[in-house]
Amino acid sequence: MTNISNEEFKICPKFSKTFSILGRKWNGLIIEVLLKEGPQRFKDIALKVSKCSDRVLVERLKELENENIVKKIAFDSCHNMYQLTERGKDLKIVMEAIHLWADKWCNADNAKS
Repeated sequence: MTNISNEEFKICPKFSKTFSILGRKWNGLIIEVLLKEGPQRFKDIALKVSKCSDRVLVERLKELENENIVKKIAFDSCHNMYQLTERGKDLKIVMEAIHLWADKWCNADNAKS
């Protein structure tokens, strides 16, 4: 294995940006719900990501909208739905890889948090 000095090692800015999005608490779960369930109303996402407060869920959905991962669409005159954009749908392979890793390395007894 080649040793790389601290001056030579740099984390890729694109990789760092990706983790700044996916690493935010609740974002991965929101994306997972939309991947598995398709377009959802706010209240349905809130029920499925139950430990996330409504205030934080609103913030996270706005962040994901700003990153062009989620888009808000009019459901009727009073309600909106959220769905993944093409960019968001492209995260499917990433989420599948996370599931594979979790199945291999996470113990079901301590997985609930």
